[in-house]
Amino acid sequence: MSSGPTACRNTYLLMRHGHSEANQQGRIVSSPCRGVASFGLSDRGRKEVGETLMAWHWALPTRVVHSDFLRTTQTAQRVAKWFDVEGVVDRRLRERDFGELEGQPDARYAEAWAQDALDAEHQCQGIEAVNRVAARLLAVIRDLEQASRDECVLLVSHGDPLQILLTALEGRDLRQHRDRALMQPADVVAWPPPVRQWP
Repeated sequence: MSSGPTACRNTYLLMRHGHSEANQQGRIVSSPCRGVASFGLSDRGRKEVGETLMAWHWALPTRVVHSDFLRTTQTAQRVAKWFDVEGVVDRRLRERDFGELEGQPDARYAEAWAQDALDAEHQCQGIEAVNRVAARLLAVIRDLEQASRDECVLLVSHGDPLQILLTALEGRDLRQHRDRALMQPADVVAWPPPVRQWP
């Protein structure tokens, strides 16, 4: 399976947006037609982002790159303002397109994930294939690697895309993206992982 750069010139912080109105309603909102203009952060999500910022222990971001969905934009704007850095939209960080499951109860994510575990190329019910999600997010990092060095770039995206991206970066089978530790709303993961300091 495809994997990301083995040696990074930059440091990356991968952040999932805070709890959203779609989460609150238990609905799948993956279409840009709905997700860019609506379904932003819930009150809970705004609180989560604030708590993440107050407890920040990662490197300080030098820029923020984010999906154009409202929930990721609102998350990124809060982070960018907190650190007084530039925020830039990159549509390749968008939510995974869940096709015919759009607008359905979020319990139906399980149907997509069951198919993912069998085939990273499946497009059942018009769902965006795992390998295509991995390719577009890896392309963001590859472009940043070519354009800059020694930066700390915060990427704000969505649950499934980030799970898939991290699985790809780790060089693991993309069908196993649900097997790794799940990112919760407003979670941050550093890539490359920090070197553990032994006493």
